[in-house]
Amino acid sequence: MLEEYAKKRDFKKTSEPPASGEETSFDKPVFVIQRHDATSLHYDFRLEIDGVLKSWAVPKEPPKNAGIKRLAVETEDHPLGYANFEGEIPEGQYGAGRVEIWDRGTFELLKRTEKEIIVTLHGEELKGDYVLIKTKYGKDDKGWLFFKKKAD
Repeated sequence: MLEEYAKKRDFKKTSEPPASGEETSFDKPVFVIQRHDATSLHYDFRLEIDGVLKSWAVPKEPPKNAGIKRLAVETEDHPLGYANFEGEIPEGQYGAGRVEIWDRGTFELLKRTEKEIIVTLHGEELKGDYVLIKTKYGKDDKGWLFFKKKAD
């Protein structure tokens, strides 16, 4: 599951956690959003699912309120240890730039299909029900819409 992650990184040069495969999950499923100042500033949204962090790059700050939709481009799975990663990815390495945790917490998975994921986030910045809907956007159809659901 983490082959693509490992293939893109030289762990002798980056302090990112290796894809050890020996990680255990947390007490409750976690999510993390990392502010990643790389080639362009974006936010990496990660959900603990199937023993890895499923990941999306969000070009703009994640929405705190309903009615705001953001593009989220699916990226490679990351190891669970990445949920605590902050630091500088060195020049010349994949994703070079500063990574800081913008938000983190636990979540409940309400629905998961190939084209839709609905979660309840319990973070410091993001709280409530959030939706990811797959679109036809981008190379290899990796595009999703990410937004907060309106309260019922």
